Amino acid sequence: MGRITALSLARMLGEADPSLPAYRWLFLALRSLIANGRILHGTALPSEREAVAALGLSRTTVSRAYAELRDCGYASSRRGSGTVAQLPGGPAAGGAEPLPLGGFGPAPGSAVVDLTCAAPNAPAGMLAEFERALDQLPRYAATMGYYPLGIEPLRVALAEYYTRRGLPTSPEQMIVTSGALSSVAAAGRAVLGRGQKVLAETPTYPNSLLALKAHGARTIAVPIGPQGSDLEQIAGALREGSPAAMLCLPDFHNPVGTLLDDAGRQRWAAELDRASVVGIIDETCAELWLDQAPQVLPMAAHSANLITVGSASKSHWGGLRLGWLRAPRHLVAALARARMSMDLGAPVLEQLVLANLLTSGKSLSDTTRATLRGNRDWMIGELGRILPDWEPNRPAGGLSLWCHLPQPRSTALARRLKSVLLAPGSTFAVEGHGLEHYMRLPFAQERAQLELALPAIAAAWNQVAR
Repeated sequence: MGRITALSLARMLGEADPSLPAYRWLFLALRSLIANGRILHGTALPSEREAVAALGLSRTTVSRAYAELRDCGYASSRRGSGTVAQLPGGPAAGGAEPLPLGGFGPAPGSAVVDLTCAAPNAPAGMLAEFERALDQLPRYAATMGYYPLGIEPLRVALAEYYTRRGLPTSPEQMIVTSGALSSVAAAGRAVLGRGQKVLAETPTYPNSLLALKAHGARTIAVPIGPQGSDLEQIAGALREGSPAAMLCLPDFHNPVGTLLDDAGRQRWAAELDRASVVGIIDETCAELWLDQAPQVLPMAAHSANLITVGSASKSHWGGLRLGWLRAPRHLVAALARARMSMDLGAPVLEQLVLANLLTSGKSLSDTTRATLRGNRDWMIGELGRILPDWEPNRPAGGLSLWCHLPQPRSTALARRLKSVLLAPGSTFAVEGHGLEHYMRLPFAQERAQLELALPAIAAAWNQVAR
């Protein structure tokens, strides 16, 4: 069990809200820190005496705030540990990706570190965003609640988001879905007939391919070059393969992490238009820059025939389960029909949360971005120390490293590990095999988990490599 010091807690709490009674402010601030994962389940809070000294509050104030936490299920008292932070009902095990690995994360209560999933935790303040959205919910509660294309405030906010990025967009071009995979699936249904071919770079994000294959599409692959998308090979594959659509990841490609510049985007879009191929542009990672904000236009700014897929999962929180399609005007109706064939709309409350976040300009939080950047740099340094033969990239954005291994043994390594779940390189291959010289290592998890995982990976690799 971890313990947080009183001084660390004081820094996390920040300034008190003078509009609230002191005990109420402290209770709400602590509840938010616990709910948002800033204080982890099972962490011992400072003793009341230590908190009084560090926070400058009375003993009565701290005692009442701790009691409120216990009453609402966000803390418990343990002999010898004092007050311990907890999540009501305990932490819930989340699902992992990519799904081709065959699982949904470790079993509940398992100590296994799951590195198959690349997604950050909810940022601080998410609980407050839901509370704000609840105040807006009554006007929608008087309706049936079905908004197949999304509620108007969210479609307006999404259109303004793209317009700010240099891609003029109207709300009528925005279609809200239940996630990026739903968006990809809807795009496939709208533009692909059964048996038609879709071109994709290899490696690529495998679940997007599954969404297209489920509709009966056939996949063909074009390899990514050492510096990212190989436009010469893409142009050749578009001419020779006769695909009907292409899955494109120009923004911090998952898993490679590369970012395509504007000149490359313009040429790629021109090649798609020349071949009369519809581009499905996956922008899931577009906001995940780590060093500096990229000065590039959305790829759809270079062609009127590109469908853009976006998602709140990586930039805001996976628990929102919201994605969207930015549709070319001539494909709006087809995409709307395809989307409505899947379900009758995403939850209204979550849409209100995302609309508020977008309207206020909030994306990946500064704290989350700094944590990801620190984890990336730390992981690269540790790999250089304990696995000097591995060659990790240093992505300017995204959530994982793409490591070149000295031997083609990534699947053997994943199988050897007992305490860590890994997705081998072949998971990301369009054809489902190859890429054994590569391993994706996410760095979005808590540093403590990464510190446990890397030595185990190194030990297993030494056995596999022999």
